[in-house]
Formats: sequence, C-alpha cells, structure tokens
Amino acid sequence: MALTGLDIYKQLPKKNCGECGPPTCLAFAMALASGKAALDSCPYVSAEAKENLDAASAPPIKLIKFGAGAALGDETVMFRHEKTFFHETTIVVRVSDKLSQAEIAAKVAEINDLTFERVGLQYTVQGIAIDNESGDAAKFATAVQEVAANSQLSLVLLTEDAAALKSALAPIADRKPLVGVATAANYEAMVEVAKGAGVPLLVRGENLDSLAELVEKITALGYKDLVLDSGSRTTSRVLADLTQLRRQAIKKKFRLFGYPAAAFTQEENPLDEIIQAGVYVAKYASMVVLNASKKEHILPLLTIRQNLYTDPQKPIQVEPKLHAVGEVSADSPVYVTTNFSLTYYTVQGEVEATRIPSYILAVDTDGTSVLTAYAAGKFEPEKVAELMQKFEVADKVNHKNVVIPGYVAVISGKLQELSGWKVVVGPREASGIVSFAKSNFGA
Repeated sequence: MALTGLDIYKQLPKKNCGECGPPTCLAFAMALASGKAALDSCPYVSAEAKENLDAASAPPIKLIKFGAGAALGDETVMFRHEKTFFHETTIVVRVSDKLSQAEIAAKVAEINDLTFERVGLQYTVQGIAIDNESGDAAKFATAVQEVAANSQLSLVLLTEDAAALKSALAPIADRKPLVGVATAANYEAMVEVAKGAGVPLLVRGENLDSLAELVEKITALGYKDLVLDSGSRTTSRVLADLTQLRRQAIKKKFRLFGYPAAAFTQEENPLDEIIQAGVYVAKYASMVVLNASKKEHILPLLTIRQNLYTDPQKPIQVEPKLHAVGEVSADSPVYVTTNFSLTYYTVQGEVEATRIPSYILAVDTDGTSVLTAYAAGKFEPEKVAELMQKFEVADKVNHKNVVIPGYVAVISGKLQELSGWKVVVGPREASGIVSFAKSNFGA
C-alpha cells in the first residue's frame, strides 16, 4: 500500500534545506507521495529510510527495458494532457516457428523494412516475437537463431516450455530479449530462466485476479522485471483489462499491477487486426504483438501511435536551418517560414510542386505557425535576419531576394533594413506558392 505524505515525512531528515527542490521536507514528502519527485533528490536521506521509502518513490509503473532500446512502462498519468506519455507503445511483429527457414528469412526481411519517414520523423516497429507455436524445442531454437541472425530489432521469445526457452535463449542472452510466458503452471521454472539470464519476464494470467496472484508469487521469489498479460483476447475485454491495469497502478498505487502491460491481437484479417491493435495502443498497452507485416497495414498503426505519443505541450518541429528543396543552385529562390512541422512540410510540398529548386529558411518559433509565432513575438525581423547571417544564405545564392509569408508582410521593411536584402512578400497561403513562383521565378 502506498505511503502518505506524512508517513514519508516522518522518515526524512527534516533539514528543510531546499536542496531537493521543494522548500521544506514536508513539501518534498507530499511531492514524493504524489509521484512528482524522486527520493534521490534528497542528499541527506538515510539508507534505512531509502529502503523503507522505496515503494513510495518508485514510479507507479515500473520501467522495463529489453533488446535494442525498447522501453516499456514508466508512465505516470492516465491521460497525456495531464502531463505527457513517455514511452510509445512498442510494436512487435510475430513470427511462428512453424515456418520454414526460407519463410522466416523472408518474413524477417519484410519486418526489417517497416520503416517510414513522415513530417521529418522516423516511424518503425521495434521488435520481432518468435512464437513456439510448433511445441518443438529444436524448431523454436532454430527459429530464434534465424531471426537473431537476420535482424537487429528487439526480440521477444514466446513459449511456455521453460526448457525450450532456456535452450533458445542461451546463444542470444546478450541481446536481452523479453521472454515468456510465465503462467500459474510454470512460473517457478520460468523465473529461474529469466533471472539466470537477467532478462525481463512476460507473465500471463487467466484474468486480472489470477494475474495479481501470479505476480505476487513471482515477486515473492525476488523477481520484479515483469511485463503483464491479463490473458484476455477479445478486444472489449482486453481494453477493459488494460484500463484497469493502468488505473489500479496509477490511481490506487496497487503495486502488483505496477508493471507495463502487453496485448496480443487475434483478428485474422489484417485490416481488422490493425484496428484492434490501434485500440490497444490508445489504451493502454505498453507493447502490442501482431501478425501483420505489410507496409500498407503497419503505417496507419504507427501514425496513430505517433499522434498519441506526441507531447501535446510541444508541437512537432523540424530543425531550424536552411533547407534545400531539389538540386539547388546559386539562382535558387529563398523562402522563409516557421519550423512548425505542419507549416514547414506544407510549404515544402508546394515548393516542390513549382519544380524550381529552392531554399527554405525554417525559423525557430518553438513549433508554432506563422501568425501564432508573429503574435507571440517569435517571428520577428531581427530573428530572421540573424538566421540568414548564421546560415550564410548570402554565400549560397547570387541574388539578394528573400520571400516571406504574406501574413507577416508587416515585417518586410524592418527585415530589408536589417539584412540589406530585397524582401518579397509572398502569398498568404502555401497553396499560392506555385503560381507565385511561376510569376516571379519563371517556369
């Protein structure tokens, strides 16, 4: 059970030094109890108090890392607008050990190719799950070796046979895969394998009650690097279970559910499966294991994930610099816009459509649009002139003409004075760039 602020305060040094951030030990204790501070912030807390306060200082959902940088859990809120979500749902594609070696190699190659670039961001799946569907330990070990040899993605090993797991895990233990599945029937043997290799363990119950009992037994064995699976498979039931796991961990501080949760899709039609996976990404799976591996199926899911796990208080931004569009030359026009991704890529798309290689100077406006940035004093002539000099625009072209958005025509005079360039007021909307460019810079 979570400690209250007063319970924590009684075990603090009561120096009121303020070195931890809050001005008093009582304020620090209250922040610690609500999950808004870390115990390590106090330089004077005793070792005994640290041990006693571990439960209070631990995040409501434990951070679990595995493989090539996959990170699960460590979330502190139910809804991202309350603070933010930290670790996007890890997407893992399942490979059955029933496939032939050639089929596994082809599947892995297809999974490795699931990378996309959109609005300047890289979208990708994070892992491959090898499923001991055959029930044959030798086939499972061979499949694991084949996948490991052909992919650097994070690995998940799925079998309920502890002996088969141990055999398949041994050659790749240094890659720190997520392993499982621990159930009520095999948990002691599975814990021994996971603990021996120092890898996280996937725990599956038959429902939430049985899952809590199983987690309690496993943690009593001294192992706490866990990922939870309620065992449900229908979409509505999984959604309810995932919501309860998150709510009980964050709102009720129920430590047995304080671990990241995994969900497994069951729909056979790829489109239905992506819809099902999208539900789990939205609420609240830390990892989703699915079968679909075609680009046209996976991209919508990764897009949904990106939208959900973008910090709502921090707009998506491109790097503020001089960007080249096409094979630029000394005759290329120079456009100015903001570094808000939606604005920048809209402008870039229209500039590409002109078929005139051009430069675009993206001004750092903290990811805000043109009018918003101007209203906030972030799209000022001084800033634009400074960036033009910083990125040596004058050395890139043989003219001194710069195009600014029509909505900020008011800065043209001052910018011309500061930069010494002729400031051309462009169209207000990006959609007008094509006709503007043809009129001013030729076909």
